[in-house]
Amino acid sequence: MEVSIEPWKKLVVHEVIEYGFDDLVRVVLSQSRAAGGGIASMNWCNGMVFQHAPFADTESVVQEKLKGTVHYSSVVFAKKDKFERQIMKENGTLNLVDVSANQIFFQLTEALKNYKGAARQS
Repeated sequence: MEVSIEPWKKLVVHEVIEYGFDDLVRVVLSQSRAAGGGIASMNWCNGMVFQHAPFADTESVVQEKLKGTVHYSSVVFAKKDKFERQIMKENGTLNLVDVSANQIFFQLTEALKNYKGAARQS
């Protein structure tokens, strides 16, 4: 039997929105409350917290994936140099998940650090 490991060739992000860290935490916690509660979580990697929204696996999206291209409809992020497992705020708790071992996420955060066209929300 042959085993073939074929890493993704390209990641395309269609919308990038940068927040201040406290603003992003507020947005994520309010969305979590609106969706019924529970403890919200976000990814942390390479000095950034972020959430990404992949496209649903329609026939055309799957075809792109089979060619090695992944599409995210959007990425929201904020700078957060130091990893902390939990962020406690008056309106809730946010868990951070260290995804540094994921090469795609590491490369994404490197690109975000250098991206100048992000829509900045405050």
